[in-house]
Amino acid sequence: MSDAVIVNSSRLKSIVWNDFDRVKKGDTFVAICRHCKKKLSGSSTSGTSHLRNHLIRCQRRSNHGVAQYFSAKDKKKEGSLALVTIDQEQKNDEVLSIVNLRYEQEQIKSEHVGIGSNSLDQRRSQFDLARMIILHNYPLAMVEHVGFKIFVRNLQPLFELVTRNKVEADCMEIYAKEKQKVYEIFDKLPGKISVSADVWTASEDDAAYLSLAAHYIDENWQLKKKNLNFVTIDPSYTEDMHSEVIMNCLMDWDIDRKLFSMIFDSFTSDNIVERIRDRLSQNRFLHCNGQLFDVRCAVDLLNRMAHDALEALCEITQKIRESIRYVKSSEATQATFNELADEAQVETKKCLCIDNPLKWNLTYFMLEAALEYRKVFSCLRDRDPVNMKFLLSDPEWDRLITVTSFLKLFVEVTNVFTRSKYPTANIFFPEICDIHLQLIEWCKNPDEYISSLALKMRKKFEEYWYKCSSGLAVAAMLDPRFKMKLLEYYYPQLYGDSATELIDDVFECIKSLYNEHSIVSPLASSIDQGLDWQASGIPGSGKDSRDRLMGFDKFLHETSQAEGSSSDLDKYLEEPLFPRNVDFNVLNWWKEFPYPKLQQNQDSTPEEGCLIITGAHYLQLQFKRSCVRKIGYGVNSRASFRGRR
Repeated sequence: MSDAVIVNSSRLKSIVWNDFDRVKKGDTFVAICRHCKKKLSGSSTSGTSHLRNHLIRCQRRSNHGVAQYFSAKDKKKEGSLALVTIDQEQKNDEVLSIVNLRYEQEQIKSEHVGIGSNSLDQRRSQFDLARMIILHNYPLAMVEHVGFKIFVRNLQPLFELVTRNKVEADCMEIYAKEKQKVYEIFDKLPGKISVSADVWTASEDDAAYLSLAAHYIDENWQLKKKNLNFVTIDPSYTEDMHSEVIMNCLMDWDIDRKLFSMIFDSFTSDNIVERIRDRLSQNRFLHCNGQLFDVRCAVDLLNRMAHDALEALCEITQKIRESIRYVKSSEATQATFNELADEAQVETKKCLCIDNPLKWNLTYFMLEAALEYRKVFSCLRDRDPVNMKFLLSDPEWDRLITVTSFLKLFVEVTNVFTRSKYPTANIFFPEICDIHLQLIEWCKNPDEYISSLALKMRKKFEEYWYKCSSGLAVAAMLDPRFKMKLLEYYYPQLYGDSATELIDDVFECIKSLYNEHSIVSPLASSIDQGLDWQASGIPGSGKDSRDRLMGFDKFLHETSQAEGSSSDLDKYLEEPLFPRNVDFNVLNWWKEFPYPKLQQNQDSTPEEGCLIITGAHYLQLQFKRSCVRKIGYGVNSRASFRGRR
């Protein structure tokens, strides 16, 4: 534009001319942006609106002071906002244009347009984006979505959008940092850790996903949970390979030496558990020779027994469903049913509704409501025998009453476990013992239909009881409201003359646990401090010498107790029981307890892990398999900074 002339005129009143040069080329006026050198029409008939819009989106120019380019008229009367839209013809996310979107006057909350700082921290913004994706389960591909790019470019033109691969790398970097924080927590943790192993599946024939989570008590005596891993378990994996995956995860987190117990679902075979226990026992990491290591989910047990009960009621339940469907089939039938209910003086407020067969507790509520309307169903059958074909016989109603009482107990106990304000392991023992007693009574029912069902459920229960009773009893003993008294109350009812021997076994278990803590905790530091001297001053000394000294320490501790000294455990058991109340927090009580050696037993006892609702969880269909294989870091990172702002 060698023949162009810059025009300086006193008539150029608009503020936009501070950022444009008005150039005359022949008979044409051109406005040239001083920042990006873009040429726009500079004719007096074109106005300046297109120049203001360009300055708002100009990437070569700072956003500072953009508000001044909104005229008072625009802000007050039109409320114009600059937005980027998609070129509908090309459908190309790189082709962006500017339009004005007018809002109604009443939607304008302020006459001022707030503009952020002119500085942008690109790296911090990238991490904010990655955290948002992790926290809300957004797909990584969202950064490539046209609409998202439009939104970001209008919100902050200076921000350089990143690729999907870059966002994934940022997520992994966040994961690494959060993982290091968890490492440090575990390293400083004074007590033990319980780990829950949970299996998720996309379908019965597809790969499964193993979720591992750590449950522990922190230095403030608060119950904590950290998600550790979410790994693929191929259907072709053998039991050895399955156990190896779990062991590798434990060693990767360096918690194999701090492990107290693992909580498994009902689908984990005993062989897998035994292999893991053997590996840990070889290094003497487990207390009580691994007796308390294998913990099974109590809620999972209740679910399986409930499904046994509903399977036995299959035909009866289907008749109830069909009867309810008929009642709900028309307003006239519903009105007739309500009229008969009034005549029969049914006072229940429960409503008849069809259950969800996948949720056994909803089926229980349906059956419970149907029992309340038993007389009404009979009256409806008498009035409309043609359509009311599914009425139960009297023996079927009687069986329904009995089996529903089973389900009622399971619902009540499940609610105790899942709705407890303080879900620690001490709440499980009395509830599980009560179920044990009820199963014994149900097995004595003269109706073979009921007794056979009870025997089927009892078989599942005894498998659970064999593995978990010792751990639950120890947890109950560490509850100052129960101590030994709860065992002395329940065991004679369960075992009769054998109760005393079994109570002694539990006491020996907790005594052994206490002794192991008493030996390791106060002496570990002094032994560690003397290792260098032993290694340099005694030929051939090392691990064997250390083990011999620890054996002597244990002998000295046990013989000292035998000579009459009273241990913290003895003092605890001799104290009166603490009064029972609904909102009792056992961790708060132990936080103030004056005997540190016994505190360490409570600090290591499996707590919330017993409550984990495990089983075959099915992944939602909208999760793509490719995403599921990579969400391990998301599971961990999301839990770490959920709630941060």
